[in-house]
Amino acid sequence: MQSPLSYRHRVITEDDLVFIRMLIAEHPGSSRRDLSIRLCQAWNWVQANGALRDIVCRGLMLKLHRGGLIELPPVRQASRNPMVDRTQPALVSVDESPLQMALSELGPLELRQVRRTSEEALFNSLLRHHHYLGYTQPVGEHLKYLVFARGRPIACVAWSSAPRHLGSRDRFIGWGKQARHPFFDFAVGQGAPSGVAHSGAHGTHALSRLAARVRTPDLLRRDVHRTAALCRHLLPGSQLDGPG
Repeated sequence: MQSPLSYRHRVITEDDLVFIRMLIAEHPGSSRRDLSIRLCQAWNWVQANGALRDIVCRGLMLKLHRGGLIELPPVRQASRNPMVDRTQPALVSVDESPLQMALSELGPLELRQVRRTSEEALFNSLLRHHHYLGYTQPVGEHLKYLVFARGRPIACVAWSSAPRHLGSRDRFIGWGKQARHPFFDFAVGQGAPSGVAHSGAHGTHALSRLAARVRTPDLLRRDVHRTAALCRHLLPGSQLDGPG
C-alpha cells in the first residue's frame, strides 16, 4: 500500500492490513459479519454509546476486499436493506366524502404530529394514494403532521432535512462545486428562514430564485413536536413580501 488508507476518519496502516489478514486466516469458518464484530472487538472500535461499529467495519473490510488488499469469505446471505428497498405504504381506509361548506363553517383545525405514532401509517397511505407523486420517504430527520377537521384528516404536511447536494436545484440557481457555500441557521422569528444560503456572492440571488422570505412566529411559537390547534390566519397582514 503506497499511502495510508483512511476510512470514516480511521487511518488503516500496513500493520492493520496484516492484522486483518491474520484474523481472517484464524477464523476460516466465520462469516463477514462475524469477522467485522471480531475486528471491532480487537480494535475497540465503538460508537459514543459503546456499541460496536460493526456496520462501518464491514464497509471498511468490503472496501479493502474490492481493492485486493484482503480476501473476505464468500457472501452467505444477501440481506434486504429496508432503508433502500422500502415497502410501499398500505392503504388505510378513510371517509372520502366531500366536505362542501364555507370555511367559516368548518370549525377549528387540529394540527396533529404523527411521526413515530400509530397514525403515521395513515399519513403515508394518504400521500401514496392521493398525491400525484405518490409517497417517498422524506430526507433525513423529518416531521409529519395531519390536519383534522370535524374528526377527519383533510391535509398532510411534512418537513424534512434539506439535502446538502441536489443537482437539479444547484443547476437552476447556478451553483457549481466551486461556488457552493455552507448553509447556516438563523434565529427563527427574525424574518429570516432557517437553513438559507450564505449571503455571499451567490446567496441573496439564489435565495430570491427559490422563495420569498416568510416569517412564521405564529407557527413556531409552540413546540412543533406537539399537537396544537392553529388559527386559520396563519400569515396575517403583510408577512409575505415580494409577489407574495
